[in-house]
Amino acid sequence: MTSRPGRLLHALALVTLVAVAAAQAYTNPVIAPVAADPSLIRAPDGFWYLYATQDRWDDGLEHYLPTFRSSDLVAWEFVGDVFTLPPRWKSQGFLWAPDVSLVDGVYHLYYSYSTWGDPNPCIGLARSPSPTGPWEDLGRAVFCSDDIGVRNSIDPYHYVAADGARTLVWGSFNGIHAVRLSDDGTEPVGEVVRLADSRFEGAYLHERDGYLYLFLSSGSCCDGANSTYATWVGRSQDVLGPYLDDTGRNLRAGGGRIVLYRNDAWVGPGHVAVATDDAGQDWLVYHAIDPTNDHLRNGATRRPALIDVIEWEDGWPVVNGGNRPSSDERAAPVVNR
Repeated sequence: MTSRPGRLLHALALVTLVAVAAAQAYTNPVIAPVAADPSLIRAPDGFWYLYATQDRWDDGLEHYLPTFRSSDLVAWEFVGDVFTLPPRWKSQGFLWAPDVSLVDGVYHLYYSYSTWGDPNPCIGLARSPSPTGPWEDLGRAVFCSDDIGVRNSIDPYHYVAADGARTLVWGSFNGIHAVRLSDDGTEPVGEVVRLADSRFEGAYLHERDGYLYLFLSSGSCCDGANSTYATWVGRSQDVLGPYLDDTGRNLRAGGGRIVLYRNDAWVGPGHVAVATDDAGQDWLVYHAIDPTNDHLRNGATRRPALIDVIEWEDGWPVVNGGNRPSSDERAAPVVNR
């Protein structure tokens, strides 16, 4: 059995009730100063856990896949890092774009491991019986670019079907690809299938009403106030595609429907995940950049985490009625407490 935000049964999600009142309102961002490339899951204890890219925070500490916990998707606390130091199976690199899922009681966290411009980036895997660790790394790559024959093999997303079949979706500006994984999720066993063209990275799949919605990001993620990141979507009834937009265009050939774009308050919104609250309302979780406060002290782009409600119109996701991040006070997610 696998679980994702919005897929875990409420009966399990509410096993542990926390005696606090859920937030009634919120204003973005919900995690600052930085929580880039967020992936999250609601655990059986009722909390959401969010995992983010490695960054050096303004406290001067390097955080290797920082982990946050929240009872309401609004108030988050830092609860530790996945790793105290990078795994040693690669000589050097940066840990980014983690993806978390729960399979048969074990948390699986796939992550990218590479340097900027790395000719052979890799995807790793760590597992734990708890969302806060301790995490046991696989000790080797699930695969690297040279192994799989796809350049820039980063940004993994782990999809587990109802029958237990596993698929890894990944890619960054060299096409979005998918491959079947072994039963234990530790290596590719199928043929590589191209899902979307080279405009995109940061794949995320959300299931709804018989469709798989493939959310993708395009543009520059990390140029401060000049970042051009935006979020797109297509859908399919098969994890291996084809993924089409609302006009029937294939994402492999120029298709895609816009979901999030910049405004005056926030630029570069992207690398999304989806969470579902206790009223059944879907929320987009993503990073974006305040153009007036766009860098950390170390010079890296400051990418805090934001949330916004998804309205589904004619089977397609719409954010804030105009596909722009919110900056004013909004009603918070509904959480049963």
